[in-house]
Amino acid sequence: MAFDRSRRPSDPRQAAEAAFKAATTKPVETAKPVSASAVSPASSVPGAREMVSLRLDRAVLEHFQKDGPGWQDRINAALKAAAGL
Repeated sequence: MAFDRSRRPSDPRQAAEAAFKAATTKPVETAKPVSASAVSPASSVPGAREMVSLRLDRAVLEHFQKDGPGWQDRINAALKAAAGL
């Protein structure tokens, strides 16, 4: 009788890695031609923001948080100014 490897892995680490990969891998989409007039939905909404995660030095975070609520807006404004936007 042959061993069926299509079943769940018995190693918990392999099972966790397989579950993480399945949950975080984007499905492959077929390439669609993009027209010059195509606009993404997020860019059509004025002031739309994208949720991201980024790592900042503790000193940078403390600098922006010292004035209280609105620190994320202050970081966004500083990044826009630095990028020349």
